[in-house]
Amino acid sequence: MFRRSPRHHSLPAPGPDRVAVVTGASSGIGQAIALELGRRGHNLLLVARTTGPMEQIREELAAARPDVAVEIRPCDLADADARGVLIEELAGRDVNIIVNSAGVATFGQFRTLEPSYEKVQFELNATAVFDLTAAVIPRMVASGDAGIINVGSVAGNAAIPNNATYVGTKAMVNTFTEALHYELKKTGVRCTLLAPGPVREEVKEDAERTIVDRATPDFVWTTYPDCATETLDALAANKLRVVPGGLSKVANVVSTYVPRRLTAPLFGAAYSRMSQD
Repeated sequence: MFRRSPRHHSLPAPGPDRVAVVTGASSGIGQAIALELGRRGHNLLLVARTTGPMEQIREELAAARPDVAVEIRPCDLADADARGVLIEELAGRDVNIIVNSAGVATFGQFRTLEPSYEKVQFELNATAVFDLTAAVIPRMVASGDAGIINVGSVAGNAAIPNNATYVGTKAMVNTFTEALHYELKKTGVRCTLLAPGPVREEVKEDAERTIVDRATPDFVWTTYPDCATETLDALAANKLRVVPGGLSKVANVVSTYVPRRLTAPLFGAAYSRMSQD
């Protein structure tokens, strides 16, 4: 009787013609994962609306890893036409890793928010993730060695008043990604959901604190670099879901197993503090 040898946990192999795509690469989780991938020797294709921070990533990696190529694609992923140009390119590239990190959130009662911006949020958080993932999967499966990270949220487990569009889109990303994880298990394509709670810089000045920063205690936060490392390690191991940070893990359990009739009023009261009404 034969036994399978233990799986070696490593990321999909980089190569001279292979590229790791990171959306939302101009800030936050996307920026941190892009830097960590570059440090690990992966060529990068960075996507965001703002080019300046992506240029900084290229400059930083040019000094640390001159063997790594960094391409920049300014793109508003909420715009279907702009997204279509990128999709056409990605369908023809050898993408060994894609990280769908771009996203936005709004706070407040849905009926009071600007419908057009809620639509933008839906396009960016959900439709773009769907479209870009669909574009790269065929060649990923053909290669037999690739990885997908989609950034959902612990919030996507729950019904949260005053955050309806965001949690709706993240619920889609959560379940979509986890379903793909099981579909792709025997193809060589690893698929991991990143479901973070609060994540931010290691140090944040008071003047730079957002509404979310002010409403959320400091001890709750996980840092971007820690989130990036934990996420890439999870992809290497082909984990279904990674939830960085101790308190986020607690929130993940609570939002998954405690009935929504109990959690929704509590979450809604907390999120009302973040409302921009």
